[in-house]
Amino acid sequence: MELDLPAVQSAVQSLARHAVPAFGVALAGVVAAVCGLWWLALRYGVHRETSRFTAPAYLLGYVALGFGLILGAAALFAEVAENLGDGRKLGQLDLLFSDTIRATVSPGALQLFAWLTHLGDPLTLTVLCIAGALALVWRRRPALCIGWVAAIAGNGVLNKVLKSIFERTRPVHEHGLAFADGWSFPSGHSSGSVVAYGMLAYVLVRLLPARQARARLPIVAAAVALAFTVGCSRVFLQVHFATDVLAGFASGSAWLVVCIAAVELAHWRRGRKS
Repeated sequence: MELDLPAVQSAVQSLARHAVPAFGVALAGVVAAVCGLWWLALRYGVHRETSRFTAPAYLLGYVALGFGLILGAAALFAEVAENLGDGRKLGQLDLLFSDTIRATVSPGALQLFAWLTHLGDPLTLTVLCIAGALALVWRRRPALCIGWVAAIAGNGVLNKVLKSIFERTRPVHEHGLAFADGWSFPSGHSSGSVVAYGMLAYVLVRLLPARQARARLPIVAAAVALAFTVGCSRVFLQVHFATDVLAGFASGSAWLVVCIAAVELAHWRRGRKS
């Protein structure tokens, strides 16, 4: 589809004019998708005791799935990055979307997103990282602690490197509700929230006793909802373009899968040696 067609531009403007209800629909859809994937995993992926597949076969399947997710996220990131730049059509749609949001979203909605966006601030995620590391040390879970710290800190380094490579300027944000400097692509709040809250959900799911298994899905759904909301808040506050957030989701998801796979592989290898 040609991105500069009048119909495409009109659709982008219409979406921006109804950005708040569209966000609610998208959030519900993302959470519903997670619940559906969780049901599929419970039905077909985790009942090893009744399966004819061996533990190494399950590990190989999970590695293949993780590799596919990494490739998909990387491909999405590359596609977005390739179509950005001065005069590129996707960048022009980004600007149109941001300008329309600036003109149509109510101050009350912006105030709400200005509060929610702090859940992805570097300070918030740093405090979360330190608190989680101390809790895991206290519980004597060194492998999880290393994976936890490496995931959050590593994503921070990765995001800085990516920003310095692409050097995209931010959209204009003059409302005074949020302040951001530095380069815009990809969104650090988006990738950081995906990694931090995704790893938090993973750690909690790993540590929950079997009798509290029903709490696992709400934990994962809450983590997804938090990360998605923080990322979208950056677009509403006009400190990032929509494609910055999309790329942040992609890079954060890829890094999250890598870190979880590394922890799981280490756990499997220790199990074989014991």
